[in-house]
Amino acid sequence: MKNFRTEAIILAVGMLLLGVFIERGFSTFAEKDRIVNVKGLAEMEVPADKVTWPLVYKSLGNDLNSLYDEIKKSNQTIVQFLKQKGLEEKEISISAPEIIDMKAERYGSTPAPAYRYNVTSVITVTSDKVDLVRGLISEQGELLKYGIAIVGGEYRYNVQYEYTSLNKIKPQMIEEATKNAREAAEKFAKDSDSKLGKIMHAYQGQFSINDRDANTPYIKKVRVVTTIDYSLDN
Repeated sequence: MKNFRTEAIILAVGMLLLGVFIERGFSTFAEKDRIVNVKGLAEMEVPADKVTWPLVYKSLGNDLNSLYDEIKKSNQTIVQFLKQKGLEEKEISISAPEIIDMKAERYGSTPAPAYRYNVTSVITVTSDKVDLVRGLISEQGELLKYGIAIVGGEYRYNVQYEYTSLNKIKPQMIEEATKNAREAAEKFAKDSDSKLGKIMHAYQGQFSINDRDANTPYIKKVRVVTTIDYSLDN
């Protein structure tokens, strides 16, 4: 009889503890479901801090030696023009000319072209003096005085503006995005008669850098979205 009572007591205590653990388990499980997922957006407009400007011009002729001398002289004129305007040697690079033999490009009965060789020359300016280069782009017509016509319109030779100082503004933007996410979470908690708890998970989205618009590619819009999970307390 004594052993039976002991076993009964042990069984009763075990059932009681099991009930407590089950209750706590359900409570914890319910608390895990009380999470609000919010996103925070931060945007900033910044001026481009790097510009790549290809100066492209064409040369036509029938004699390669004469064309070589002409191109060499034109390159020297362009480089001198750029330096006089405030650019440095290290910001200017000269590419090898691209030569098209028009005679080799003829098909069938196509009339013979007036000039055999069509040469494309490119001098590229890469600089952090964005405002200076923007001014020079509008002044490039001065080269016409030297018989050099800078051409445009080809996609691969477009002026490119970049923003390379993202690390300087990252902390500020992440802070702003996180603040905006918390404000959204607090509003949700208030509407659901809850209190906002701690951060359960946080995800920093990818930063994107795009032109503000098609007319001002030298002004960039930086954007980031953070995703944060907050717990909700009663």
